[in-house]
Amino acid sequence: MEKQSKLDLSLLLSMSGLIVFGLMAIYSATNGTGDTTLFYRQLVWAIVGVVALLFVYYNDVRFIRDNSYIFYAVGLLLLVAVLIFGKKIAGQTSWMKIGFLSFQPSEIAKMATILALARFLSDDETDISSIPHLLVALAIPFFPVLLIMLQPDMGTMLTFLPLIASMLILAGFDIYVLMLIVFPVILMISGFFNIYFIFVLALLLMTILRLQHTKFNVHQLFVIGSGLAASLFTHNFASEILKPHQIKRIQTFIDPMSDPRGAGYNALQAKIAISSGGFFGKGFLEGTQTQLRFIPAQWTDFIFCVIAEELGFIGASLLIALFLALILRIIWAIHSINNKFVELTLAGFVSLLCVHVIINIGMTLGMIPVIGVPLPFVSYGGSSLVGNMIMVGLAMNFLRNKRTLGYSGRLG
Repeated sequence: MEKQSKLDLSLLLSMSGLIVFGLMAIYSATNGTGDTTLFYRQLVWAIVGVVALLFVYYNDVRFIRDNSYIFYAVGLLLLVAVLIFGKKIAGQTSWMKIGFLSFQPSEIAKMATILALARFLSDDETDISSIPHLLVALAIPFFPVLLIMLQPDMGTMLTFLPLIASMLILAGFDIYVLMLIVFPVILMISGFFNIYFIFVLALLLMTILRLQHTKFNVHQLFVIGSGLAASLFTHNFASEILKPHQIKRIQTFIDPMSDPRGAGYNALQAKIAISSGGFFGKGFLEGTQTQLRFIPAQWTDFIFCVIAEELGFIGASLLIALFLALILRIIWAIHSINNKFVELTLAGFVSLLCVHVIINIGMTLGMIPVIGVPLPFVSYGGSSLVGNMIMVGLAMNFLRNKRTLGYSGRLG
């Protein structure tokens, strides 16, 4: 019997560092409010996350794979339940409350979808080049995405797209064909922005298609043309498709000063906080934007500006370095473990992690519209924290058993 590997300290330390950053930032962001419950709740959730991490770390990988579809079914049931019994906050029915416990079913659905899709794509019988098999693979994420759209939670819904693409590509799906499918969708979404952005993006996507497939084909013009038509439709009917607050977010992304005291307020104040931090920061609990609470709910989506103001460029860089260490270690695990289910699961998780980090920090810096995506391990939110810790626990489990997994090449 192959000897198991030791505990992976690089994953554990980078994750722990991020959680410590988050706890410090939450404590600072809520300091002086007279309500310290958020900090202690997050601390309790971190302890729950440790228990959950240890559970999946010491569990049999075959048990996780064999029950993936059951986890997926539970995730779907919870998404249906939140639409019926959920609590509406800021126009979204995303939260469920059981006793004193509140959580977001979408966080459970993300993990369950990754596991179910990895299970299907890793089956020996699955041929991703087959149209029926491809449709099944697309149907697995389609149902949770649809239910999340009904909440409606556009930010969470968008985070599913990169994980789907990365897992399909790793499973052997032709990246060029995937571009032909995805690019019209990207252009359709771009229709919510101004007309110049739409045509610049269309030109960029056409260039990418030409570079990927140098031989000219009419279908390239058809794909970009249909995407442009869809984008013009969404552009003309944006007010009927999107909620008023979503339209405001896009308008203030294009021009933050169009509503500096309304929809653009948070983004402008976040920029002020980040720029005022300088190189070394103002010091823990000394940030004026943070302590005077110019940014509402800065312990959630805008928590990065708390760190940047109080710990400066050095602290923000260290935070990003911890994310990079975590991401690169998982990517290394994908390449070092010769097991399709493991590779696909980790690819889904690392894609989800990357898109959350890029969107959250990007919207804090004003580079991406504000769409309400938390910073993993750092933003306040128990279900997000525990969910991400479970995924790290899975990665640590895979690395612990990499000799057995790599030797057999499958879970049987």
